[in-house]
Amino acid sequence: MNRSAIILLFIANAISGVAQGMSMIAIPWYFAEKELLTQFGIVYVVATIMSMFWVPLTGSIIDKYDRKKIFLVLTVIVGSILFGISSLGYYLGSLPSLIVGAVFLITFLNYNLHYPCLYAFVQEISERKHYARMTSVLEIIGQLTTITAGAGATLLLEGSEGGILNFFGYPINIGFDIQPWEIHEIFMLDSSTYFVAFIIILAIKYTPILKRTAESGNLFQRIKTGWTYLKGETAILWFGILSFMVFMTVLLEAFYLGVSYISNHLEASGDTYANSKIAYSAGAILIGLVIRYIFYRTSIPFVVTFFTLLTAGIYLLLFSTKSLFILFLAFMLIGVTNAGVRVARITYLFKNVPNQFFGRAGSVFFLFNIVMRIILLSIFTLPFFHSSNNIIYAFLILSIILLITTTLLIIHYKSFDLSLSSQSKNS
Repeated sequence: MNRSAIILLFIANAISGVAQGMSMIAIPWYFAEKELLTQFGIVYVVATIMSMFWVPLTGSIIDKYDRKKIFLVLTVIVGSILFGISSLGYYLGSLPSLIVGAVFLITFLNYNLHYPCLYAFVQEISERKHYARMTSVLEIIGQLTTITAGAGATLLLEGSEGGILNFFGYPINIGFDIQPWEIHEIFMLDSSTYFVAFIIILAIKYTPILKRTAESGNLFQRIKTGWTYLKGETAILWFGILSFMVFMTVLLEAFYLGVSYISNHLEASGDTYANSKIAYSAGAILIGLVIRYIFYRTSIPFVVTFFTLLTAGIYLLLFSTKSLFILFLAFMLIGVTNAGVRVARITYLFKNVPNQFFGRAGSVFFLFNIVMRIILLSIFTLPFFHSSNNIIYAFLILSIILLITTTLLIIHYKSFDLSLSSQSKNS
């Protein structure tokens, strides 16, 4: 296994992930503080619609080009754009909300290429027997960066007036004052980590374990090849679509519904929003540590089905309660379920989808995810959901959707690959 290459890749991903996380926590709260959540909803809808056209292209890019070079180009481009925007903020003294929304859009589209490329790269340079471990380690590292980002965002968004920092609803005396950062200062920190990641990725040397063959044809033909593969593998197609549904609801919560729920329903502050991300990550790390051992005792489709049903129950709990304790507990459990499903999904696809088609297969699943988000965002940006605490009804809708997903998973259950991680696909 390309141990040093994987370690460097994980380090680069973690460093840039911390600052990205702080930006993506800070931006929704920036709009919430200015009472511009409806406008932010429009930004999120635009980002999601653009993803519908961008994602099929990213899948083809990932399958055609050298993944290391993709990361190098991506870090330079995004880092340079954020540096320019942050510099503008220093020059003007602040940034217009439209520019702040643009940073969210850029980072969101970056995610669409970054993470599928990361998973495809890890699959390419890892041995099959290490897939479950690699996906677990990826999840743990990813959530550690989110915890760090959440802690950083707590400090940078609200500061520590009188040396007091609110942590999970409790005041903690840290002994000194920290002034809240301006949004463009957070973006400057974010941009600098992209260039650090570039240097680390440049040092990566590896030998591909999975060989890819060059494909002829234009972009449309390559995308069609990936879709043709999935049409011949209906069980993989169903599993990929259904196992993405928990992630779809979490994306809606993480970037839009959660900030409105905390601001309008709980009437809490920015540190509560940042701390909720820490609670989520703590749950994700917990499941990341044990999930591969669970795979040795039960099938991946069972894990996905159970966690999907559990997530539906958590959203129902958020709909019916108004409590900071319940909020943090719910987010920790969502961390468990979403991370568990994500590790399960990626491990399953690593086992069952050839690396040659991995990027495009992921694009098909994510495209369905995007269409669902566009439909739901179009509903959740209606004035009704931003009147009083009506945002709770969005969580009721998400619960119903996941109950339907659970039913479909049960219907198709026997068609899935039910082998344990300790077994090969054909054993």
